[in-house]
Amino acid sequence: MSHMLFARSRLLRRLGAGVLAAFLASAVLAADPPATPAGAAPPVVSPAQREKIEKAVGAGAQALAPAPAAAPAAAPAEAATDTRGLDQEIQGLKKDVVDLNRDLFVLEEELLFPANTQVAVFLSVDIGDFFALDSVQLKIDQKEVINYLYTPREVDALLKGGVQRLYVGNLKVGPHELVAFFNGKGPSDRAYKRGASLRFEKGVGAKYLELKIADRQRKLQPEFEIHDWE
Repeated sequence: MSHMLFARSRLLRRLGAGVLAAFLASAVLAADPPATPAGAAPPVVSPAQREKIEKAVGAGAQALAPAPAAAPAAAPAEAATDTRGLDQEIQGLKKDVVDLNRDLFVLEEELLFPANTQVAVFLSVDIGDFFALDSVQLKIDQKEVINYLYTPREVDALLKGGVQRLYVGNLKVGPHELVAFFNGKGPSDRAYKRGASLRFEKGVGAKYLELKIADRQRKLQPEFEIHDWE
């Protein structure tokens, strides 16, 4: 009996949905056959038996129905590509913001300080062995325009060859006078204050002046000059 059941189960696995449905239907009829008198007509399936057959056929079809395919997982390579693309877009936006800020700064300066009235003062330091800069005060036509205090980092940048735009403003055409006061530590680490002045003519167009601090090797003293960039 066990060999027969095993053979039947193997046969059921190979059958299609229609064959399995028919087999289940026959099994239901065999389990609950309708009463048939001797010599009577072939049995007629009762409504209750028909319902059992339909349930059996439905169960067999459901058992043989293929399982739904799982959704494919996102490929790691595609995810990495999307991340790199997003990073590139962010870097591009950052560069656009920097460029926009620079353009706005230039436009603002052109509006505030037109070329016809603009005057700019720069500062540079040459060697700097005999003078350690602390602050610079500027006066134009006896009016103070800036008093700048330096940090060690800024002084170090000047000693490495940097040039600072110390002041920018507007002047009308005509004669003017620039006076600069330099404060710091001179030889022997003593407090040191010196001044320099320059009379210049402001014409049509921008005017550029340079404050230059240099060492005078012969006298072992710092030297302060104002140059006119004509």
